[in-house]
Amino acid sequence: MTVNPFDDPNGVFFALVNDEEQYSLWPTFKGVPEGWNIAYGAPDGAPRQQVLDWIDRTWTDMRPRSLRSHMASNASNSGSI
Repeated sequence: MTVNPFDDPNGVFFALVNDEEQYSLWPTFKGVPEGWNIAYGAPDGAPRQQVLDWIDRTWTDMRPRSLRSHMASNASNSGSI
């Protein structure tokens, strides 16, 4: 049976981040997709659980950055009539 490389408990991974400050677990043997950057695990990667733990501690607000900014802008504008 083939193991999904994203589920491989013995794999080596990066944590990637995009411009919207969303994170992804990514196996080191796959090229980093366009629009994503390595946020954790460089240069050689880290064990899967270590990367997942880092993402869990770091990505505390699941909303995309643009939505957070829009909501903050609306909140600050709603007080000025």
